[in-house]
Amino acid sequence: MCAATRFPEAVPLRNITAKSIVRALTKFFSTFGLPRVVQSDQGSNFQSRLFKRILGTLNVRHVVSSAYHPESQGALERWHQTLKSMLKKHCHDNGTDWDESTPFVLFAARDAVQESLGFSPAQLVFGHTLRGPLQTLHDQVLSLQGVPAQNVLDYVSQFRERLHRANALAKHMLTTAQTAMKRNYDRSAVERTFSVGDKVLALLPVPGTTLSAKFSGPYEVHERLSDTDYVLSTPDRRRKTRVCHINMLKLYHARNKGPDSEVTARGCRPHSVIGKPQLGVVALTVSDPMPLPDVDDVRPRCPVYPGSRLTNSEAVEALPTCLPHLSHAQRQDVIELITRVPLSSIRTVQM
Repeated sequence: MCAATRFPEAVPLRNITAKSIVRALTKFFSTFGLPRVVQSDQGSNFQSRLFKRILGTLNVRHVVSSAYHPESQGALERWHQTLKSMLKKHCHDNGTDWDESTPFVLFAARDAVQESLGFSPAQLVFGHTLRGPLQTLHDQVLSLQGVPAQNVLDYVSQFRERLHRANALAKHMLTTAQTAMKRNYDRSAVERTFSVGDKVLALLPVPGTTLSAKFSGPYEVHERLSDTDYVLSTPDRRRKTRVCHINMLKLYHARNKGPDSEVTARGCRPHSVIGKPQLGVVALTVSDPMPLPDVDDVRPRCPVYPGSRLTNSEAVEALPTCLPHLSHAQRQDVIELITRVPLSSIRTVQM
């Protein structure tokens, strides 16, 4: 599809290999001429050496859109939906295959007036309205015998002038439509930016699949190409660097895994970390003295004060008062579990 005139082209192919695509493009270029820029997605057929070598030989610049960002080719993606709907309707009504219906669907699409341009794609490319079924009926109803003959030079001059005015007006209307769409989009958009070295999560395809993606990472921003495109370092993937659109990125916030962030219970914080897993009783420093209620008529032999240290036997006997944050049933379960273990096997952690 031409980005300026919205002129579409569709070629039925048996496969989408690089060789088949190059042949179709060569035929298209021989009719309409060589473009300056060709934009495509990151498909393997468009990234092949053959495709790049042919475009390089023809002096055509190849622009690749960001992965999983169809907005970069919004008009083309929307045309794909329209083409599929039209083909489905035409094949259902006429009982033909989709490849046989493609020329008729393209003729209708090229002759339809674009809202953003004010003209049909055929008018902007050929400079006149295509002679379709409606034009044929118009010629039959209104006889054109009374139309005077026109000089060829005058016709060519008027044709070029008419085509120039149509393209200028279409460009103005397209700019106006794009400005309105951008204004509507920016109402809810939030401006974001990343710096080189930032850790981000990227929406990348799931390994082994092509139609599903999820946020992976974190990855480091390696380079900033523009306000919307960034190069990420992806060492865990086949491609070590990847260009991603900003809509596919979000800032990575690392969790604080230090000992200060591990609060055990109601203002209690451990003063040391146990290196090996073992069953034991840990003495805690309590920030505020708590009243120690009676639990099943079991009273502690010694209350717990800030900075106090308990022995094994005292800690076991004072278990109900050391677990005020648990419910009665939970305290009973902990007491039953601790009392099953001999005191000789319980080690006190040095605070």
